[in-house]
Amino acid sequence: MPSLLSTSLTGMLAFQRALETTGHNIANANTPGYNRQVSEFSTRLGSGSGAGYIGGGTQIKTVKRIYDQMLGEQLQTSTTSHARFDMLNTLATRIDGLLSDPQTGLSSGMQSFFNSVQDLANDPSSVPIRAAVLGEADGIVQRFDALDTRLQEIDHEVNQRIRISVDGINRLATEIGDINGEIALAQGRVGQPPNDLLDQRDRLVMQMSEQVAVATVLQDDGSMNVFMGSGQPLVTGESVNLLAIQGSEFDPSRLQITYESSGGSTPLDSSLTGGVMGGLLEFRGEMLDPARQALGETALALSVQFNEQHRSGMDLRGSMGADFFGIASPTILASGNNSGNGTAAATISDLGAITGAEYILNYDGAAYSLSRADTGQPVTITGAGTPADPFVADGLSISVAGAPAAGDQLLIRPTRDVAGSLSRVLNDPQAIAMALPVRVSSATTNTGDGSIGGAAVVDRNDPDLLTPALLTFASPTTYSINGAGAFAYTSGDPILVNGSSFEITGVPATGDSFSLEPNFGAIGDNGNGLALAGVQADQVLANGSVSINENYSQLIASVGSTTRQVQSGLEAQSVILANTQEAFDSKSGVNLDEEAANLVRYQQAYQAVAQVVAVTSTLFDTLLSATRR
Repeated sequence: MPSLLSTSLTGMLAFQRALETTGHNIANANTPGYNRQVSEFSTRLGSGSGAGYIGGGTQIKTVKRIYDQMLGEQLQTSTTSHARFDMLNTLATRIDGLLSDPQTGLSSGMQSFFNSVQDLANDPSSVPIRAAVLGEADGIVQRFDALDTRLQEIDHEVNQRIRISVDGINRLATEIGDINGEIALAQGRVGQPPNDLLDQRDRLVMQMSEQVAVATVLQDDGSMNVFMGSGQPLVTGESVNLLAIQGSEFDPSRLQITYESSGGSTPLDSSLTGGVMGGLLEFRGEMLDPARQALGETALALSVQFNEQHRSGMDLRGSMGADFFGIASPTILASGNNSGNGTAAATISDLGAITGAEYILNYDGAAYSLSRADTGQPVTITGAGTPADPFVADGLSISVAGAPAAGDQLLIRPTRDVAGSLSRVLNDPQAIAMALPVRVSSATTNTGDGSIGGAAVVDRNDPDLLTPALLTFASPTTYSINGAGAFAYTSGDPILVNGSSFEITGVPATGDSFSLEPNFGAIGDNGNGLALAGVQADQVLANGSVSINENYSQLIASVGSTTRQVQSGLEAQSVILANTQEAFDSKSGVNLDEEAANLVRYQQAYQAVAQVVAVTSTLFDTLLSATRR
């Protein structure tokens, strides 16, 4: 009888614990990160007798956590990828809207400015229209400044988001290390996995996966090691290595993520992928920086090309045109690791050769070398680096000074900081140079059928540009200039005189003459104005293959294309994440219908075992009554 009672009590205790596990599942059905638990029964060893072994009842061998490691890793990977695309989409959409919107973008303002230049070319003597051109110039300057300011604000926001993400990763790493200690202690004490602690740790790891891609490795004592980047251990058991933030080598305002360990600080930006952190770094490097560089390149092209053409014209007072726009020189930043005091200055020497890239100027103790900052690829330079003979490379002229030390480096930013520096420096409406500085004419006494076309300035720096010249034909095939020389004549060939070019066609007669003279007093001349209006279409970038308008259009197209790709990627990752989450939940999630069925099943089993106890009690009472007689 006592054996039967003992066996029954084991059943009651086992089913009671199974009911407790089921109740625990039901109570946590809506708890984030909770994984369903199942009580696993096993038979207790029986005792031998002459009739064989008599069973000893049942017991709960373990409370098993229903967790599929493979599905968990897939969910972690999907979470990381989705968070990356979500962050990229959030920021990329804002840049796309900023650049392409007619109210905030550059296209409409640029067109409005050049329309005003064309209006002035149609009526070059109008002072009110000249004032309107200056107003439209202010408008385009403000557009460039507003766009660059907004992009800088987004850059600052990225810095702040990086700081928040690093703080979150450090907090999660610390909590994971603490829970590792609790898990190892609990598992060592009881010999069974502490399921609820494992759930908490998995949820922390999943939260960390939203911030950055991580890899995990389980240890024999139940603790988990967490790795990130290119294999740096973030959590090893209870030991935690934290991340830190510092200014980059060249730009203190550009935050850089470092890995802190006993060996010192290691930069991690290039190795961090996935999650919010990976999305932020990818956005900054692949979209934000190129957008600022391309915007600066457009501002640079506008300023340089418009100024070049404007200086080739003549204003209402008969003076040669001056600079219309002002713009900053390329930015030079010294490395924070420099030990010398070397400096550099850079100017744009060839607009068509500008690549939009940034460069590192390195001094090895004997000579300077140049390489691209993004790829490290060497760039060939010529020249001695002096103001009289500067280094020349990719459209830049670079002069160096000071006393650099071996290993010193300078970062050259040709265009990134340019857009916000654009300004209008011409203030007098009458100083707008709409007229050509020279004009040509045929003598009224000419008897041949030679005719002269309009003049064009080919070298505005020629000291004799405004010096009159008289071409006299000694024969139908030769001419002299101011009575000197005998130059061969071919109808339609360009004739270059004093920095100007013009063409004579037909057959001039001997003694015919043509004159080139300053265009003083030609207030109605619009020859240079038409050229100014066409600057927007001049192909001056990318070795003469891209115009100012096309450069900005390419920027909009590039940002728009990338944004659409990111949006498509986000949509795809959202589906993948939802499917993975559904698969994971179907395996590990709590099904209330299933738990309700388990409640009934364990309740009935408990009641049945209780009935065995009642029968045992009756049998025992019967035995006692029989022995009293």
